[in-house]
Amino acid sequence: MNNSIYNFLAPQNEPVKEYLKGSPERVALDAELKKQSAQKVEIPLIIGGKEVFTGDTGNVVMPHNHKHVLATYHKAGEKEIKDAIAASLAAHEEWANLNWITRATIMFKAADLITTKYRATLSAATMLGQSKNIYQSEIDAICETADFIRFNVAFATDIYNTQPSSCPGQLNRMEYRPLEGFVFALSPFNFTSIAANLSLAPVMMGNTTVWKPATTAILSNYYLMKIFIEAGVPAGVINFLPGKGSLIGKHVLASKDLAGIHFTGSNATFNTLWKNVAENLTNYKSYPRLVGETGGKDFIFVHPSSNTKEVATAAFCGAYEFQGQKCSAASRIYIPESLWASFKEEILAIKETAKMGDVTDHSNFVNAVIDKASFDNIKSYIDYAKESKDATILFGGNIDESKGYFVEPTLIVTTDPKFKSIQEEIFGPVLTAYVYPDNKLEETIELCDTTSPYGLTGAVFGKDRVAVEAICEKLRYAAGNFYINDKPTGAVVGKQPFGGSRASGTNDKAGGVFNLIRWVSPRTVKETFIPPTDIFYSYMKE
Repeated sequence: MNNSIYNFLAPQNEPVKEYLKGSPERVALDAELKKQSAQKVEIPLIIGGKEVFTGDTGNVVMPHNHKHVLATYHKAGEKEIKDAIAASLAAHEEWANLNWITRATIMFKAADLITTKYRATLSAATMLGQSKNIYQSEIDAICETADFIRFNVAFATDIYNTQPSSCPGQLNRMEYRPLEGFVFALSPFNFTSIAANLSLAPVMMGNTTVWKPATTAILSNYYLMKIFIEAGVPAGVINFLPGKGSLIGKHVLASKDLAGIHFTGSNATFNTLWKNVAENLTNYKSYPRLVGETGGKDFIFVHPSSNTKEVATAAFCGAYEFQGQKCSAASRIYIPESLWASFKEEILAIKETAKMGDVTDHSNFVNAVIDKASFDNIKSYIDYAKESKDATILFGGNIDESKGYFVEPTLIVTTDPKFKSIQEEIFGPVLTAYVYPDNKLEETIELCDTTSPYGLTGAVFGKDRVAVEAICEKLRYAAGNFYINDKPTGAVVGKQPFGGSRASGTNDKAGGVFNLIRWVSPRTVKETFIPPTDIFYSYMKE
């Protein structure tokens, strides 16, 4: 019997390796990139710990070379979806009752496997399958994934240690039960780390999951699933279910045992899930927990006291790293007239140094967008700007899908503060600038706050710290993650818990205790040592 009390303290963040030419990590990664480029993997479903091959398959291709097939994957049908639900329910009791320290050790082993044995494997799969360069893959697939796992153990410690007070004659305690049923995890293509966390955060708290990975991230997600199994996650605790989202969602949301949804993706998809849950409310054992992060229209607001070189650097990195395919990517910027000429000169100079191309050419700053649908969507906004009398394209605007889905970093300048590309989420390497008169500062802050329905990330630049603080306060609800003199991307687990509200989601902050608390159902237990035997109060006996 393990009756020890163990407090897992907050860990250090996983160090980001530099991958300099000739370094051990660079040599290992280049070899793995070559290996994975030369093979074609067959990816099954994994249900109840068993590989399932349905025969209904799809291809995984390189976004930067879409004729190159990396893998084929099997798709779930109705039977497999119901089997996955049954497997998660069958595994629930044993996993929920397992000593939480044992769950924690499994999590720690998964993190260590990711950062050591499978570092090159997972990073190469993310680079090739999701078109990330070395740095973007390293900070995501390796470092953030490990950070999520390790910090979640520390957050669980904090939750379990939160207990009510007692008094003479009684003992009060709080039990943190996993949810009753299974959690449906739906992960996006853009972050391998998010895919891991959407399943592992509920699992850390004793839940079991049905995990539907994004079709365009299946290769890295499959390797994640294999790592979880090797780390000791029991059969049925996580069920890996590639396939058509609408079909999987239909059967999962119809189950009376749906206990929660952990989601990152589009606002439209989350709204559909929420509506479908509402329509099925009378069928469920409990109200399902709905936790979602749904995107943004993230901004940089520039005060006239700003340094334009700093602003240009933040704008370029914030807008164009990983091709703008981050929920936090800068997609609109408000610049005063007094700084526009200087800013324009600085960002044009940066643009000239940033190359675009294949991820295996490590000199490329920008790679391909994820797929044809994304390419066409981004193209529509660029075409709209080209044809509009209210906008000009300062740089970029060139696209090419002949080999890969390449969209050149693009900066649109508009005279209309409600222009289409400054309001709507594009999810690509497109930044829209609005140049405001210096004497219209207050009105422009109001525009920034009200133009977009989202509220995920935002940044303010300025040397006048008092003015910056005033802007920060006025934009209180415009961003759940707010940055002062920095780009609005790059949240680090344990340092900047991530999430937003408004149309950006439920703001349950991945990478923080707020998220994990959603995956437990607390039970208060009061024990009275000597029960009373008299119904009368003292004053009644006078």
